[in-house]
Amino acid sequence: MPTAKEFTLTMDDRPGTLGKVCRALADRDVNIVAVQSFPYASSGKALTRFVFDDPTKARSVLDAERATYTETEVVKVDLPNRLGELAGAAQKLGDAGININYLYCGAEPNSNAPAIIFGVAEVGNAAPLVEQTAPLLVVGVKANKRTRSGDRQAKSVPILLGS
Repeated sequence: MPTAKEFTLTMDDRPGTLGKVCRALADRDVNIVAVQSFPYASSGKALTRFVFDDPTKARSVLDAERATYTETEVVKVDLPNRLGELAGAAQKLGDAGININYLYCGAEPNSNAPAIIFGVAEVGNAAPLVEQTAPLLVVGVKANKRTRSGDRQAKSVPILLGS
């Protein structure tokens, strides 16, 4: 089963912040496969999750930008853009008693097929279920946080198809 990295950044919630990070990634030829961003209630910060086509290059760019981020192994399912596909994948997880904590989507770079990212607690149980629904899947396990000084800190965080 293929895996991918999810990068979770905590950024200032102000005009231009997301654009600056995305421009730095684009300038280094890092493609964003999937992204989700939302503000923390009245904290002045935004939580932004990314899945990139080249995690190694993305890490280098984020480090150069002095971004604080976590990395998580994730499950990514490429579902056909057909009626009921998401329902089928979500129902399989629900029938197995697996709660979806979050999900977001993007597009597979080579095909523009929808790429769905699920956040669940039971990654090991969820991945095989969703894998039966679609041809490709990627699941999350543990995260490392990089501080502004560049040090890594192990941290438990929500994971895609696993939280």
